[in-house]
Order: sequence, then structure tokens, then C-alpha cells
Amino acid sequence: MRNGAVNRVLLALVGLLLLALGGSVLAVGLGAPPPHWWIHSGPHDVLLSQAERTRRRDTVWWWPAVIAALAVLVVLALWWLTAVLRRRRLTEVLVDTGDGEGALLRGGTLESALAADAARQEGVAHTEILLTGRRTTPAVRARLQLEPHVDPGTSLSDFTARALTHARESAGLASLPAEVRLRAVKHRAERVS
Repeated sequence: MRNGAVNRVLLALVGLLLLALGGSVLAVGLGAPPPHWWIHSGPHDVLLSQAERTRRRDTVWWWPAVIAALAVLVVLALWWLTAVLRRRRLTEVLVDTGDGEGALLRGGTLESALAADAARQEGVAHTEILLTGRRTTPAVRARLQLEPHVDPGTSLSDFTARALTHARESAGLASLPAEVRLRAVKHRAERVS
């Protein structure tokens, strides 16, 4: 099962559980008879009685621990939500084959080919390629680490004219916009004698 499918199943299960729980609380609150297993006796029952709230009054760590645990749960839920909603890398690109059907090209394959082409450029020490966008209109985020002696303008024009053009043409795309970030590789100072 893929990560996206696992996330969808987990979200669906959590959503159904919360919907059932919230619906039953609402139904009891509106006057429906509570089931025999229900934790409260009716719509005017409180969540925590006076005895339940004051039972742990002499234990000073209890309520701060409960609040801290709930805060951790909220932070974990928000982290999970942002991880699910965050835009991930493009997993596939739709290639026009001319027959009206099209073919799917794995995004990782196109990223690897583009990174290999860029790494073959003179003066490029390391490349990181990320495909974003939609499968019909992909875009590229590229990070190129350059050797200290390389002109960044030349390296950028070589990347767009060779590697990016080759990737666009081989995938049969009308356009392949790119955001390229260039960084120089850190090196030691050279001694002059």
C-alpha cells in the first residue's frame, strides 16, 4: 500500500470514528435516549462531576500532565495534517504519445535522468532535482552545487539548454518551467607559495 493510500484510510477511519462519536453526543444532547453502554445518563449530565474533578486535588501533577498530554496530541494531529496536506513531489508525468491515450512516466525516473544530465555538466559537483506541479504540467526545482571556478551564468545556461531541454523533449512536454538554485561548493583556501 502506498503512503497516500495509508493516509487516506487512516483519515477515513478517524473521520468515521469522530463522526459517530460526535453524532451520538449530539443525539443524546438533543434528548435521544442514551444507549446502555453510554458513559452519561442523559442530556443534562456533565462530562466531569464535582467528585471526579476534585478527586485528584492533592496530586499536583495530575492536571498539568493531562493538559500536557492533550497538548502533545493536538501538536501531533496538526503535524500529521500538515504532512498530509503538504505538496509532495510529482509521482508521474503524463506523456502525450499521439494516439490520444498517453503514457505515464514515473516522476522519479525523470528526476534521475535530469539529475544525471545535470551532473555531467562541467563544474557541477552535486545536483538535487524535484518535480512538482500536476502530471500534465510538471515543473522542476533544481539545486546545483558548483565548483568554485565555474561561472554561474554559464552553468545555468548549460543546464537550461542541455539537461532541461533534453528532459522536456524526451517527455514530449510543451514546456517544463524550472526554478534553479545555484550554490558554490565550500572549499579550503588555497595556499600561495
